[in-house]
Amino acid sequence: MFIPLKDYNPTRRTAVVTILLILLNFLLFIYQSYLSDEYLRNPLSASDLRPLKWPSSLEYFVLKDGLIPQEILGLRHAEIPVGTDRWGNTVIFHRQVSPLLSLLLSLFMHGSWLHLLGNMLFLWIFGNNVEDRLGRFKFALFYLLCGIGSSLVHVAFNLDSLTPVIGASGAVSGVMGAYLLLFPNARLRTLVFIFVLFTFMDIPAAVFLVIWFVFQFFYAGGGTGIAWLAHVGGFLLGMVLLKILQERKEPPLAALPQ
Repeated sequence: MFIPLKDYNPTRRTAVVTILLILLNFLLFIYQSYLSDEYLRNPLSASDLRPLKWPSSLEYFVLKDGLIPQEILGLRHAEIPVGTDRWGNTVIFHRQVSPLLSLLLSLFMHGSWLHLLGNMLFLWIFGNNVEDRLGRFKFALFYLLCGIGSSLVHVAFNLDSLTPVIGASGAVSGVMGAYLLLFPNARLRTLVFIFVLFTFMDIPAAVFLVIWFVFQFFYAGGGTGIAWLAHVGGFLLGMVLLKILQERKEPPLAALPQ
């Protein structure tokens, strides 16, 4: 297991967009997990209309605003069975958020502190340098396109799924794909776990990112509840979008004959 801690790759300017994205993800997670009482005002209801309490505020927002693949396919709201009440009635959650809006909202939602911290660590390590190279506006566009595109890859392989998809992983994967092309020789300070032992190593970014990418394929068929193919799609899309958005250097003018 490899966990990057930092890179030895300075930037020319402050990564404003990367910092704002990280703050937005943290603020939204804290609001949805601890500060909102919206889930209390919108209880679950069984078929006999008896109100039921949500297990948590975060679970409410995941079902309310997360990406549902089946909705994207039909562009219509889904009715999600979430269990049964003590009387044996099926509990249905009726979605109201626009399917297309959920494509965007889901990119800024996370299911746990571990999920959030992992994504934001990777975004900070790799995002600041990619933003530095693309510029702020292009990087913001790049990030959103990678996130939406990676989500659509997941949808394509799970057309009938009613399981919500959330997280910045697809967008961050796109950032990592761009970093691989831009800075393959940059050194990463990495925490390496070997069974119960661990050590610190400085390894080339290309080695770390290629190993990470290969493991996404390895895990994709594992059925762990993680959208691994969204990671793969985001990574590849990031490489393609970098080529499109990166400023091309103009060739020097040929000397004019005298």
